[in-house]
Amino acid sequence: MHRTTLPAALAAGALLLSLTGCGGDAEAGGKTVTVTIGYQSKTINTVTAGTLLRSLGSFERELRALGRRDGHTYKVKWQDYATGAPITAQMVAGKVDIGSMGDFPLLLNAGRGTQLNAPTRLVSVTGYNLRGGLNTVLTAPGSKLRTLSDLRGKKVSTSVGSAADGTLTRALQRVGIDPQRGIHQLNQQPAVGASALQAGSADALSQFVAWPGLLAFQGKAKALYDGARLNLPTFHGVTTREAFAKQRPGVVQAFLAAQVDATRYLRAHPLNAARKVATATGLPPEVVYLYNGTGGIATFDPTLKPRLTAALKKDVPVLRAAELVGPVDVTSFVDDRYLKRAYGSADAYAKALRATPPASPNQLWLKGENRIRTFKDPAALLRFADSHRGRIRAAYVPDATTGTRWFADRAVWVKDGDDLRAFVTPENARTWIAAHPGARTISYPTALAATR
Repeated sequence: MHRTTLPAALAAGALLLSLTGCGGDAEAGGKTVTVTIGYQSKTINTVTAGTLLRSLGSFERELRALGRRDGHTYKVKWQDYATGAPITAQMVAGKVDIGSMGDFPLLLNAGRGTQLNAPTRLVSVTGYNLRGGLNTVLTAPGSKLRTLSDLRGKKVSTSVGSAADGTLTRALQRVGIDPQRGIHQLNQQPAVGASALQAGSADALSQFVAWPGLLAFQGKAKALYDGARLNLPTFHGVTTREAFAKQRPGVVQAFLAAQVDATRYLRAHPLNAARKVATATGLPPEVVYLYNGTGGIATFDPTLKPRLTAALKKDVPVLRAAELVGPVDVTSFVDDRYLKRAYGSADAYAKALRATPPASPNQLWLKGENRIRTFKDPAALLRFADSHRGRIRAAYVPDATTGTRWFADRAVWVKDGDDLRAFVTPENARTWIAAHPGARTISYPTALAATR
C-alpha cells in the first residue's frame, strides 16, 4: 500500500509559507500584539482550547487584564482547521502561536519543530479517554463486516498521522493485519472519508471525535470497533511555539488560565456548553453531549497527567514504524510550567493532577426540556424511554465492557438473565456473551419491551 508521509507534506506546506509575518509579533509602535490561535472547531474534545473558549471570550478577557499590567494591546486571530497537520505546518513557519490537536499529531508537531529548528512545547491537555474511546472505526449501516479482522483487503478511510490513524494501526496489528499492506488505506480528510463511506467507495472509516458519534446519530454509519478496546489512553492537547512562549510567557499563561476557566464552565454547565459548541460548529447538540457531557467519552482536564505523557512515549514507535516522524524526545516536549502558574498555586495544580474521570451514567434528554435525566441502570433508562416514546431527544448508555458512552438506540443490547446491558459494537457484545453463558443479543425495541 502506498501512503504519502505526513512529514513530507508538512515540509512542503512549510516551504510555501513566509516566515516574515510571525504571529505574536508586536505591530506598529510595539504596543499591539496579535496572537494567532490554531484550533479545530469540530474536533469537540478540544473545545476548552478552541470553540468553547472562544465563545466564552475567556482568552480575550485574560489578555485585557495582561495588557493593563504590561501596557500592550492584544488582538486574537482564530484560525479553524479540520485536522492538526495544517496547524503544525503553520506553527513551524511561525504563523500560528498556539494550537490544539490529537496525540499523534502532537508528536508530529514535536518532530517537525525539532527538524526545522522551530521547537514546540506541549503545555496542556484538553480532553482525554484513558481507554482510547475517542476514536472509532465505522462501517455503513448495511455492511456485513462484523469484526476488525474482516477489514483485511478492504478499503479503509482515515486521516494519516491522526489520532484515529493511530487507533486503526494498533487495532489492526492486534488482529494480525499489517496496517500498510493488509488493507487499502485511503488518506482522506474526515468529511471526505464520511462521504466515501456513504458512497460505498470505502468499506470502513476510522476517525476521531465527533465524526463517529455524528454519523451514528444520523443513521449513516454503525460502529465496528470501539477504540477503548485497546485500553490505551488517547487525548488532545495544546502546543505552542517555544520561541513564542519565551517571548510572551504571559500570553501563554493567559491562554491556559482561560482554558482552565472554560474547563470549569464545561463541568458546571455541561448542557449549556454542549449547546454553545453546537451553535458554533453546526453539530447536533445531542452529539456534542455524547462526548462532552457529564461522564461523556471525553474527560476534560488540562493537567499533564503522567499516564497520558507515558502513553505519548508509546506512540512514538508506531509513528516511526510508519515513517511519519523521526526521533521525538517526549520528556523535553512536555512543559507544565505555564499551566502550573495558570492554576495559581502548586497545591491547586497537584489536586487537579490527581483527579480521575467520572464513570459514564445512564442519561436521557427529553424534547422541550433543558435538563438531562440520570438513571441508576440501563433498565431504568429503558423503562422511562419506553413510556416516553416520541419525546426522546437522545438517550445515552455506557458500554458494559469498555465504559464508552453511546446512543441507546444505536447500541447493541444484550439480555443476561434479568439484566440488560448495552455495547458500542457487536464485538464488545460478543466478548460479554462469551463470558456469560445464557446471555444473548436483542434488538433495541425488544430491550424496551423487556422493561414493561
